[in-house]
Amino acid sequence: MGVASIDLKTRFWKPAVKPYTVKIMPKRRAAGPKCAGPSVVVLAYDGLCTFEFGIAYEVFGLPRPEMEPGWYRFAIAGVEPGPLQAAGGFQVRVDHGLETLRHADLVVVPGWRGIDEAVPGELIRELQEASARGTRLMSLCSGIAVLAAAGVLDGRRATTHWRYIESVRLRFPRIKLVPDVLYVDEGSVLTAAGSAAGIDLCLHVVRKDYDVEAANTVARRLVVPPHREGGQAQSVERPILRDGEGARVGHLIDWIRTHLSEQHTIDGLARNAGMSIRTFQRRFEAVTGLPPGRWITLERLRYARELLERDARVTLEDVAATSGFGSLPAMRHHFRKNLGSSPSVYRERTP
Repeated sequence: MGVASIDLKTRFWKPAVKPYTVKIMPKRRAAGPKCAGPSVVVLAYDGLCTFEFGIAYEVFGLPRPEMEPGWYRFAIAGVEPGPLQAAGGFQVRVDHGLETLRHADLVVVPGWRGIDEAVPGELIRELQEASARGTRLMSLCSGIAVLAAAGVLDGRRATTHWRYIESVRLRFPRIKLVPDVLYVDEGSVLTAAGSAAGIDLCLHVVRKDYDVEAANTVARRLVVPPHREGGQAQSVERPILRDGEGARVGHLIDWIRTHLSEQHTIDGLARNAGMSIRTFQRRFEAVTGLPPGRWITLERLRYARELLERDARVTLEDVAATSGFGSLPAMRHHFRKNLGSSPSVYRERTP
């Protein structure tokens, strides 16, 4: 059975004898100064994971006139000669091979074609040589299999999608796997968890290479939160709670969101939920994935950002009071600690 293709006249899907071919290469930027920032090379291969590839292109390769001429230089390196069969039923043709890695400042490995699939020896050698030159190497999701095979993660902290943790642990015991986090930055080697966590890691790299404002600008284009901590859980296990406990915690969460301007204590929240402090803390974290104090701080940050984006006439002092931080210095502290920015700069960068 052939792969699917789309008939543009009828808009109906029909079988195709030959797959649709897409020539993947960086889009030429409009005439003007050439980008002179760090060189980013993304791997393309047979079985290409197109979502992770798209993340890397969107962050590092999409033309951004507001950032040029200092923005990233972008290239794609084919692991095998093409055309390459990509996930989703289409073929990819790439103009350059692995020699492109020799001029890279950052090499990005999208999700690999299979966590247990062999990695070509030539690719391993190129990655090892790139690492020795000081090139940063980054994997997204199952792309960890490629960096692991190259040995560049031995003795280092790393993460991947929660589904692959045990498989990687068994095959590569020298890697210090950190399960259930969004990403790990070891300086010269960076790894991201499941697919969408690749967005968080790529924005983290932009934040380090440029500044918070640059990362926020890219995040707004992507319509995603400007910053999620690397240590944030990939997923939240929600065990079945005893009758009534889940409902009480859920109602309390809704109540807190409408009373963020008030000061809350663990003792008071536990009383409102009708639980002991110890039980309340355990149940709250089971539902949200975070301790109560941390969750409330992040909710206040979310609401403060919403207020800053909504109305430029609201003073920073009023935002701090309404969101529950109590004072502008306290709000500044949490903005810098969690977002790497100040409330005033965040507002200035909001369209």
